[in-house]
Amino acid sequence: MSNEILDEVKTEAKERMEGAVRALKHDLAAIRTGRASPALLDHVKVDYYGAATAINQIAVVTVPEPRLLAIRPFSPGDIKMIEKAILNSDLGLNPSNDGKIIRLTIPQLTEERRRDLARQVKKRVEEARVAVRNVRRDAISDLRDFEKESMITEDDLRWGMDEIQKLTDEYIEKIDEVGEQKIDEIMDV
Repeated sequence: MSNEILDEVKTEAKERMEGAVRALKHDLAAIRTGRASPALLDHVKVDYYGAATAINQIAVVTVPEPRLLAIRPFSPGDIKMIEKAILNSDLGLNPSNDGKIIRLTIPQLTEERRRDLARQVKKRVEEARVAVRNVRRDAISDLRDFEKESMITEDDLRWGMDEIQKLTDEYIEKIDEVGEQKIDEIMDV
């Protein structure tokens, strides 16, 4: 019985920690590195008839060149709305359009901008670490509750806490690796 409880707590913690890593990867995909990527526009929402809509839901986003994004709206009348959303975003990019396609040229990053982006990455990495530590805290709290209710023994509690700590260390290491990769990508000239 107690092994099932420990496994359940560990499995739930692992799933939540995996979610924190996935969320970090998704977050970091939107940080531009000097290379064009459709993921740059993931966080840009267009006010599409009163609803905040992702650009990729109302247009096709392609990468014709390493430093160029092409956005072709399904309806040519949506160009102005998409352009406005890009201008209002924190991307710092100036769209140009020919009436059918919006082109976003991704400029070479300055050294100062690279350092700013690296700081943003470090901040998001720290937020992900905190999320993983919160999962650890919740899991250990659950284990303590189970021990108080005599569903697991004190030895099971200690063993479970050790397992949760190992899991936490493993996921914090994964998060650090993801952050280091993104910083290397940003700093790569």
